Amino acid sequence: MYIGGSDIGEGSFTMKFLHLSDLHLGKRVNEFSMLEDQEHILEEILAAAAAERPQAVLIAGDIYDKPVPPAEAVRLFDSFICRLSEAGIAALVISGNHDSPERLSFGSRVMARGGIYIAQAFQGTVQCVALEDEYGPVNFYLLPFVKPAMAKPFFPEEVCGDTQSTVETILRDIHLDEGGRNVLTAHLFVTGCPRCDSEDVVVGGAEGVSAEIFNAFDYTALGHLHGPQTLPDGKARYCGTPLKYSFSESCQQKSLTVVELREKGSLTVRTLPLTPKRDLREICGGYNEIASKKFYDGLDTGDYFHITLTDEEDVFDAVARLRSIYPRIMRLDYDNSRTRSQTDVFTAARAESRTPLELFDELYFKQNGAELTEEQKRIVSSHIEDIWEDAQ
Repeated sequence: MYIGGSDIGEGSFTMKFLHLSDLHLGKRVNEFSMLEDQEHILEEILAAAAAERPQAVLIAGDIYDKPVPPAEAVRLFDSFICRLSEAGIAALVISGNHDSPERLSFGSRVMARGGIYIAQAFQGTVQCVALEDEYGPVNFYLLPFVKPAMAKPFFPEEVCGDTQSTVETILRDIHLDEGGRNVLTAHLFVTGCPRCDSEDVVVGGAEGVSAEIFNAFDYTALGHLHGPQTLPDGKARYCGTPLKYSFSESCQQKSLTVVELREKGSLTVRTLPLTPKRDLREICGGYNEIASKKFYDGLDTGDYFHITLTDEEDVFDAVARLRSIYPRIMRLDYDNSRTRSQTDVFTAARAESRTPLELFDELYFKQNGAELTEEQKRIVSSHIEDIWEDAQ
């Protein structure tokens, strides 16, 4: 257990911390690099931290977009956590399914001296960082992304056949002091929570876990789902990504989650809006309409765009021509009588909203007239995860 002194975040009398997740540093969206946008939003978060003066920042996984991130992404995260340390703010970091826990946690025992706590790859126990305020210690438990196969060697007598039983076993092994204040940081999919197109839900554990699994904690800082949402009991939350990474998120207000703990049982959660350097926007209309100055006057044409043309005939070289007005077109589609008449069950729009396992299950049913068994789903999920990780 690491012990952080009460001098961290001097001036804060109650435990205040920021909850972040799913930075996906180094990510490309429709072949556009997001690094410049990510640098901008991290600067905004640092400015908010300077104003809020929290004792800690929790980052709940998927720091990078790939296990071997580009050098520019590593430098960006290095600068971010160094500036937190210089400001006297502790950083508590776990790996997500996109991260390599071994690479992410390199030098973590040395960095802990500067208040930067990065959870190492799961080795059978959940690391704990204790920070103090006027009410005493708050125990922050750091659970990195873990698959059943990773946990099974440490619990040979327990049932670790799916994500639910695996996480239950791991949390039960903590032996929480339920009279104290306890915070969990985890990278998991909670069953029933709405999802976005930019999430790799299968690689996070397709089965998911129930929300009740976190009941013993005063707050659970979740990562993995990109849309901000609070679980029904109000004590667990997905803060969501700080940036929009798919057009299914275009209507979301991205935010920074601020959490305050006072005495046991006293919890306040609020959000601060985040403003991106460039937004993701969706516009729809005929080519001549969208290309007219009357239409785009007042729009920030430097944003990222998904354009849907309603012309009945395809417009020649539409993307190139529209890029003279909207230089960052990420996607162009048509919505007309031809596209609306397409009824194939595997249209792109439908496929984007479904997991690979769901698509495979439907294909299997069409071919065999029966649904996959739970054992078959487990095997298929395992193969999908292996293929996805190799592709990254």
